[in-house]
Amino acid sequence: MAGDPATDAERRSALRRMKLVATGFLVVAGIIFLFAEYSLANGAGAWAGYVRAASEAGMIGGLADWFAVTALFRHPLRIPIPHTALIPKKKDQLGTSLGTFVGENFLDPDMVSEKVRSARIPARAGEWLQDEAHREIASDQAAKAIRSVLAVLRDEDATAIIERTIVARIAEPKWGPPAGRILAELLDEGRHLPLLDLMADRAHGWVEANPETVDRWVREKAPTWAPQFVNELLSDRAYRELVEWTWQIKVDKQHAVRLALIGFVEDFARDLQQDPATMDKLEVFKAEVMNREEVRRAAASAWTAAKRMIVEATEDSSSTLRVKIDDLLRRLADLLVDDEKVRARLDDYMTRTAAYVAVNYSGEVTSIIAETVERWDADEASEKIELLAGKDLQFIRINGTLVGALVGLVIHQFTLLVF
Repeated sequence: MAGDPATDAERRSALRRMKLVATGFLVVAGIIFLFAEYSLANGAGAWAGYVRAASEAGMIGGLADWFAVTALFRHPLRIPIPHTALIPKKKDQLGTSLGTFVGENFLDPDMVSEKVRSARIPARAGEWLQDEAHREIASDQAAKAIRSVLAVLRDEDATAIIERTIVARIAEPKWGPPAGRILAELLDEGRHLPLLDLMADRAHGWVEANPETVDRWVREKAPTWAPQFVNELLSDRAYRELVEWTWQIKVDKQHAVRLALIGFVEDFARDLQQDPATMDKLEVFKAEVMNREEVRRAAASAWTAAKRMIVEATEDSSSTLRVKIDDLLRRLADLLVDDEKVRARLDDYMTRTAAYVAVNYSGEVTSIIAETVERWDADEASEKIELLAGKDLQFIRINGTLVGALVGLVIHQFTLLVF
């Protein structure tokens, strides 16, 4: 049983003081009794009889209540009197009885449902969140909760989850058929045309800007015995032909080269879906890619980067994430306050959930109480309970002394009247 040492020390000091006070009342009653007995022995008047009767009954009441209070926690005077030290002996039965009491009186489905319904949780939550200061508190707590989850979640576990749920899912199916379908859809939608235009434009621009490359290529391929002016004529002619050819590809949308490239891509898209050899080649490529160390490290790198970004976003009140959280809370508050149907549905859901828990899990709740009490050390449990309730129980001893004294007076007076 864990507890705050400072609080326990304070309770122990308060209990000690009350024990001294209660014992003081008993001692005073005893002194008064001795004084009254002495006075009667020396011929004192009738008043001494009243005093003796009151003090005697006060002592008896105080001693009886001292015995009763002490018997709850230990054997009085360390004497093993039957039916004493009740809490250490009956700890387990008390835990079971406490659990049964809670289950019967606090987990009744109808009572729990009514309590949840009368709490008006959705409406009150919406009203609370409409206040900007409260919404800021909720946003801060949400950000702290996110950071707490990230702090508890180990990096290796998060990386393993990413590898199993994302990387493995990507690598598991065959890439060929879906890639072929996507490529075919892009071709049907004409998404390839801008790419062809870009490639043709870049090819024509590169040829125009690099005549020396064409000239060098012609000279490297020309025979060594060819005259220089012949190589220059061939180079110039090749350059002009290349420029014209790439220009025609650029401006003619139905150029043979364009159509050939489109036909190649269409055949490739079809082979990806239907040709086993093409699909197998892509699978080999996929295996090589997915087994690379860079890909394996990508999951860890992605998690590290995402974690850092999320933490930084939660700490910055002006970040997009915090702004989104605040906006979500504001819209939720307006919805809870303005939409009666939403409130009614949430109330009904919470009420039915509470009733379901009370009906189906009250046994588990009460068993937790009983099992927790069973795990307590008997003497330690007795001491803890005495620290919690012992101070108030000492008033029983004080009241026993005072009430006993009053009853003693009444009995003494009654005896004088009758006899």
